[in-house]
Amino acid sequence: MRRQARLAVLCSGEGTNLQALLSAIGRGRLRAQVAVVLSDRPEARALMRARRAGVPTIVLDPAAFPSRGAYDAALGRAIRAARADWVILAGFMRILSPAFVRCFPRRILNVHPALLPAFRGAHAVRDALAHGAKVTGVTIHLVDTEVDHGPILAQVPVPIRPADTVATLLARLHRVEHTLYPDVIDRVVTGRLRLQGRRVTVRPTKSGDR
Repeated sequence: MRRQARLAVLCSGEGTNLQALLSAIGRGRLRAQVAVVLSDRPEARALMRARRAGVPTIVLDPAAFPSRGAYDAALGRAIRAARADWVILAGFMRILSPAFVRCFPRRILNVHPALLPAFRGAHAVRDALAHGAKVTGVTIHLVDTEVDHGPILAQVPVPIRPADTVATLLARLHRVEHTLYPDVIDRVVTGRLRLQGRRVTVRPTKSGDR
């Protein structure tokens, strides 16, 4: 029997995607375990969600480190100490350095509230509305050394309504994220995704798998 993958989940805020992962694990939809939750903000509600689920938490405050490199090195040490197989970004509002990414090659996943390569960056929802886009969506991708650039694993479009605000659109995007992210992570950690360059294919489900 294959050992369950160990996830290090990085969060900065509410932790709703973390909660979706924990719920999916509890229902057997995500065949993995959250080994540790790390945050750059001690007030992040994600930490409370993790502790309530019995998951170890670590706070690494960037202000306590002399440089970005020193911070990312400490983050990497914490992830390795937790024996995590995968790094899952779930609302982590810091850009990871190329040096950090190279420590976990093709082992870092991110969820982005737009259809990449459109609307990269931290203000994707606001930017889509400002641009007058009619459709946006959710992208799950592997992280590489460029921002919101790595190979795309899955995308789901979400129409933009005429009366949408950042808050209303973000709420609908979150609903998609909370279903899509656990599903994609499960496919990744159980070896059902195959990557050739930037092209991703899904291996057929074996008999007996769900």
